[in-house]
Amino acid sequence: MADNISREEHSGQVSLLAVFPDLMPAADALDQLRALGISDDQMNVISGIPVTEAMLGRPSQWTNVPRLAAGGSILGFCAGAFLVFVTPYLYPVPIQVGTQAFVPGPPTVVVLFELTMLGMLLSTFLGVFLDSYFPNYRPMEYVKEVSDGKIAIFFICPEESKEKFTKAMTALGAEKVEVAEVEHL
Repeated sequence: MADNISREEHSGQVSLLAVFPDLMPAADALDQLRALGISDDQMNVISGIPVTEAMLGRPSQWTNVPRLAAGGSILGFCAGAFLVFVTPYLYPVPIQVGTQAFVPGPPTVVVLFELTMLGMLLSTFLGVFLDSYFPNYRPMEYVKEVSDGKIAIFFICPEESKEKFTKAMTALGAEKVEVAEVEHL
């Protein structure tokens, strides 16, 4: 899980990084940070395992992927409707075979369904691709301990309260709390 936190150092503020051995102390630390006045947009959870917002008691992240999927399914349905309803009139067959309708029902349903799903699948893939900022050329946080299964919390706090936040995180089970530096990969 990664939120976007501005990397600009504001005067009077410092970026701290707390590393926790497990998920529960990290969730408790997020609650403590909120109680100490740090807002959710000033915190970033760095984890090597998939962790949902609900597991940490954080608000859900906003994304455009559902809207893009809905738009892609509408475009796919329109493409299917064009193939099913317009194409037979572009290439008319002079003889009708048996009692078959000019636009037959069962194949129509299949084509509409398949192209609707194809449009939704392609637009969802594109939406997730763009929403994850891939490729990403800006510096990202990397904590070596996260590769070993630990959870890191990156947060911005007032510089004069640095000791208070360090003690609070250590009391909740943080293995280390240090000033964060951006490492280039």
